Amino acid sequence: MRKPDGLRVAYIDFDSFFATVEEQARPHLRGKPVGVIPFHTAAGTCIIAANKIAKACGVTTGMAVREARIQCPDLVLQPQSPDLYVRAHRKLVMEIEHILPVGTVCSIDELTCPVDSDWQKDPAGLAAAIKEHLRKTVGPYITCSIGMGPNRLLAKIASEIEKPDGATILHPDDLPGRLLDLRMSDLPGIGSRMRHRLAQAGIHDIADLWNSQPRQLRALWGTVNGERFWYALHGYDIAAKQTARSMYGHGRILPPDWRNMDKAWHCARLLTVKACRRLRRDGFVAGRLGLWLSAKEGRWGGEHPLDDVNDDRSCVQGLADLWEQARANLPDAVRVKKLHVALYRLRPAEQRQFSLFGDTSANRQKWSTLSRIMDGLNGKYARTLVSLGPWTPPPGGYAGGKIAFARIPDMEDFW
Repeated sequence: MRKPDGLRVAYIDFDSFFATVEEQARPHLRGKPVGVIPFHTAAGTCIIAANKIAKACGVTTGMAVREARIQCPDLVLQPQSPDLYVRAHRKLVMEIEHILPVGTVCSIDELTCPVDSDWQKDPAGLAAAIKEHLRKTVGPYITCSIGMGPNRLLAKIASEIEKPDGATILHPDDLPGRLLDLRMSDLPGIGSRMRHRLAQAGIHDIADLWNSQPRQLRALWGTVNGERFWYALHGYDIAAKQTARSMYGHGRILPPDWRNMDKAWHCARLLTVKACRRLRRDGFVAGRLGLWLSAKEGRWGGEHPLDDVNDDRSCVQGLADLWEQARANLPDAVRVKKLHVALYRLRPAEQRQFSLFGDTSANRQKWSTLSRIMDGLNGKYARTLVSLGPWTPPPGGYAGGKIAFARIPDMEDFW
């Protein structure tokens, strides 16, 4: 483990990404407070993104539309456009690479770049060059906050210090420096439970955290991650740990007129098939299917074993079994507001193990082949041309193509 003597990482965080992409793409929104909503109807829904003007009025992500309009009577509501956000993300990555190579795409609105030796001498000039290039090639409404530091953690912390459209440099020779002006809640990876645990150990602020010891944080975290955090905070070059994919899933908030069990079933079925498609594209099979329903009347969740499958028929059969269990355990007139499906217990498809007691291997091969044929036809025409059973997308579009910040959808997810 080494301690860099200079800046190594630039962390670029795009401000109010979804809302500013909408503002850049749609001239009639420019200069107005904008709130992005999941559906074309605002009834019973919430704000999923707000631009800088709306935020200045007190509008926040997750706020009910009714409350947002009280905070900002002039708020303009714009239905989400996930395919537009994916295209904007790819354009931004391409343009940034004219200045620096992109090292890691952290999410749809955050990425890191290694800072080469030439730019280390002029980090402020680098930040200005990135911002100016994006203004010229993408437009002035999508802005970014840039942080630079000796490692990824400190660069990310720096990117949050001056928002929006800021640039902050945390040079290793100046540490702890501006870190001491921050709150514990400003540090990534330290949530309310960890803050409580730290406070019980006498660590109440950044100065206390800085003066702690690696072994102390390891004990408080309960894992080696606490020790890694200490070293990263002190400027050491700590490589991010590689993580393996653990599941493929999709969730959906249902519009008001789709909140009965019959229509919710069509949505759950469609999301399950889309998860299966992603599973096949990446070469995995799943050993378990999960279903979770949220309603005003309560919540229900269950899981169903699968025999290392990735075909539509097997997964939809498992979903049907779970759906019957849900019907038996929820009130007849239940109003399903949100649902989520997930395929997990993954293994590479070439390592699949056939069950002696489940479906025969010949049948499983037949259904797998049929699913791959349907994938080929849909891929040829770039839309869902054929499906196993009815294909009934819920209102609002983009089922299965929702932007979860940590996952950037493939264009196939929008079919």
